[in-house]
Amino acid sequence: MSPADRVVRVAVPKPLPQQFDYLAAERVPVPGARVRVKFGRQRLVGVCTSVDPADAHDDPAPLEAVLDDHNALGEELFALGQWLADYYHHPLGEVLATLLPAAARRGEPLTERTETVWRLTGSRPDLHRAARQQALLEHLLANGGTATPQALTDAGFSAAVQRSLADKGVVVREHRAAVAPKVAATEPALNLNPEQRQAVDAVAVSDGRFGVTLLEGVTGSGKTEVYLQLIDRVRRAGRQVLVLVPEIALTPQTLSRFVARFGQADTVHSGMTDGQRLDAWMRCRSGAASILIGTRSAVLTPFRNLGLIVVDEEHDGSFKQQDGLRYSARDVAVKRAQTLDIPLLLGSATPSLESLANAAAGRYRHLRLNERAGGARMPAFQLLDIRGHRLDDGISDRLGRIIRGHLDDGGQALVFLNRRGYAPALVCPGCGWQAMCRHCDMRMTVHHQPPALICHHCGHRQPPPNRCGGCGKSDLMAVGLGTQRTEAGLQRQFPDVPIYRIDRDSTRSQRRLEAQFAAIHSGEPAILVGTQMLAKGHHFPAVTLVAVINADSGFLSADFRAPERTAQLIIQVAGRAGRAERPGEVWIQTYQPDNPMLQSLIQDGYPGFAVRELANRHAAGLPPYRPMALIRAEGASADPVRALLQHLQEVMRTTVEDGGIEVLGPVSAPIARRADRVRFQLMVLADTRRPLHRALRAVTASPPRQSGVRWSVDVDPYDTF
Repeated sequence: MSPADRVVRVAVPKPLPQQFDYLAAERVPVPGARVRVKFGRQRLVGVCTSVDPADAHDDPAPLEAVLDDHNALGEELFALGQWLADYYHHPLGEVLATLLPAAARRGEPLTERTETVWRLTGSRPDLHRAARQQALLEHLLANGGTATPQALTDAGFSAAVQRSLADKGVVVREHRAAVAPKVAATEPALNLNPEQRQAVDAVAVSDGRFGVTLLEGVTGSGKTEVYLQLIDRVRRAGRQVLVLVPEIALTPQTLSRFVARFGQADTVHSGMTDGQRLDAWMRCRSGAASILIGTRSAVLTPFRNLGLIVVDEEHDGSFKQQDGLRYSARDVAVKRAQTLDIPLLLGSATPSLESLANAAAGRYRHLRLNERAGGARMPAFQLLDIRGHRLDDGISDRLGRIIRGHLDDGGQALVFLNRRGYAPALVCPGCGWQAMCRHCDMRMTVHHQPPALICHHCGHRQPPPNRCGGCGKSDLMAVGLGTQRTEAGLQRQFPDVPIYRIDRDSTRSQRRLEAQFAAIHSGEPAILVGTQMLAKGHHFPAVTLVAVINADSGFLSADFRAPERTAQLIIQVAGRAGRAERPGEVWIQTYQPDNPMLQSLIQDGYPGFAVRELANRHAAGLPPYRPMALIRAEGASADPVRALLQHLQEVMRTTVEDGGIEVLGPVSAPIARRADRVRFQLMVLADTRRPLHRALRAVTASPPRQSGVRWSVDVDPYDTF
């Protein structure tokens, strides 16, 4: 090691808490630059975190290559990565790799791809005898003056027509960085009602400084128009905007609304190729993208001049990552807004109890939109007591008559059941045998399209048996309800009406999903059957009836968050009814019409339910009043898994000796065996975050190793299962 050599500390994408030192002999990377290193027998792309650390290793291996001459992430995102590693107790190397697009993690250059475009020149020859060329000219004039050849082909203009315009000097071929398609903005800003105006002004008057605004607006109240008008102000000031939406299914419709208003918007979601994601990442980092719409991971995108973050449906559980770096996109958005000193807008008809508690404590501004936009009325709620009633594939006789009445009046009916498949269990009525997953401690779900038994936890699939696995009898019975079964029952009852099932099984094709939505939006009488995919963000003007056919299970779950999630789903799906001129109704079938949580939701609405549920959480010492973490462990057998968690429990209690934490367990996870792995967990609670993080840091700084056992930490878990 010569005096000119420099030691570089590198975070590698491995589940290891420590970083590793390497020798830079010629080119010295700056912190945040990507480097290629030899790690054992592998060659990895890591990130330089510091140069010449005081405690450098005596004999470091040489760097193989320096891939960037600058901080690839930018100062703000690099600092965010270090915060994420500390707050979520996750290895820094894996965190920094998560912040990079997949192409960048492989070491590909951080350059934007180029594309070929036709650009209009100033030449305008007489084209009155060339109708298609004239139409192409008008198309380009209406869409910003440039377009790719493929986009023009998709719009119906042949390659020959494009070449003809080029031969006449009307267009010229150019190469440019790949950009989001730009079209003419066609949707004007709408007139705001007083509540919407107050919301826009409240965020705007912050003068671009940090502050969190919780916008609680009933379904159909025009929250999106508030977002759009705020975004317009931010863009006019030359700054960028990040909009987070909960699911990929909502991204296309949100994108189309924003493009109609602004002419252009970028997007990031899991359905994009690695190259497309890298392009969007680079455009945001350079400042070329003014609006980014994306799902959870979009919150980890670098920006040059971010001026506003909007989180739509902020309560949604899909904003929480459930493996790897278990971050909450909503909470990370709060951290980024605070760091950048910019406003954050959280929107929902059913805000999370965490956000409501922050608003009650004065940490968030709380604004409400109580009226539906355009004068539409909120739907009326009715409980349908089905105790002692015969159900036909989940539909009571009375509900069937109600559905028929709405269809005869020209309306559409939405039947909601948050369980896909045909039935959740296959049972022998003779001996009680049930078809169980051979890899999990869970029943197999019966599917009819195509026929199969599927485990919804590990994905195992097998043909349905012809005989009972216990007594050998052949009269097996599907027990319980799924969307396929309800769809089949409705088809028998209403053979004259089209029925559209929308769940994860029926929407694997984006084209099929779009075709279903197009048919629904025709407004003809129809029945929609589906899971929570129907509850989020969709606008169905012809739906006048929403029927919730199994509302009880969520209020009876062992998961303390289940009542909150159930109430949110009911309110969200109910909001699909009566969004246009015709009034809507919501009928909820229940075996427990006197359930106090259900009664509170119906009589007092979601705000009243939330007040009651927050009081229950406070009395029980649960989040949002006490911070929580789960430590999960799994292995091939129970004893080593339990032993590791017992060791971690003792380490934490020894570290925090003053009773500042409460450690419950180890206990079997609610699903004790999944994918042939036995699962246990510890629940860690504290009165404040400081002792909680001190305890977690003690077990993650020097993690114990137990052969065959994997374990992880989940801070602020969304799901205790």
